[in-house]
Amino acid sequence: MIDAAAEDAVFAELEGLHRAGARFTAVSEERGTVEFGGRDVVVVVDPIDGSLNAKRRLPHHSISIAVADGPTMADVFFGFVHDFGPGEEWTARRGEGAQLDGVALGREAGERRTRDGLLEVIGLESADPRWVAQAADSLVEVAHRVRALGTIAVTLCQVAGARLDGMATIKGCRAVDAAAGQLIVREAGGLVSFPGFDDPLAAPLDLEPHSAVVAARTRRGLAELARIPRMPS
Repeated sequence: MIDAAAEDAVFAELEGLHRAGARFTAVSEERGTVEFGGRDVVVVVDPIDGSLNAKRRLPHHSISIAVADGPTMADVFFGFVHDFGPGEEWTARRGEGAQLDGVALGREAGERRTRDGLLEVIGLESADPRWVAQAADSLVEVAHRVRALGTIAVTLCQVAGARLDGMATIKGCRAVDAAAGQLIVREAGGLVSFPGFDDPLAAPLDLEPHSAVVAARTRRGLAELARIPRMPS
């Protein structure tokens, strides 16, 4: 019910834009693919990423909206994530950088490591205990501490803000969860990969969980996190 109500509110706005002359196709978690008179622009919507958190009144749950001029993650040119817990608004425009609450995020932030070379703290999503168990040995080799926020979009934003040194999912994620956040990371100077594809940003903007997503502040961190075992999508 929470997801449906949030999606109704988003689609009311999209329908208003369409009546005003905008032409696009929307891809949304609940309604699927809905054409609004054009296919050149794709609007990817997750009305509530972290709906279980919202139901349990846990802080992190967000709305995620991405706009693209093509069919893949590489084509996203605008990303918006509003985290309702702390009330933070993350945005990015392709080639123009990323912002948190209207303040530009510096691109120079690196990663933090412990004395023995481990990433100090990473985010882990798709955290079914069985999947965590499978990845546990590899996580020990990469990370000093792990956090599971319960929302891929917000976890990506924490990497963009250099609050986390990296993040990974251990199962395939959908475009609605990651499309906005991955642009925000990249425009904040971080790196993102969808390891299920030879081209790291080739994941399509549809509703299938084609690949896990990995994000980090450095190429070294990205490579280490990409080696964590993953469950089949």
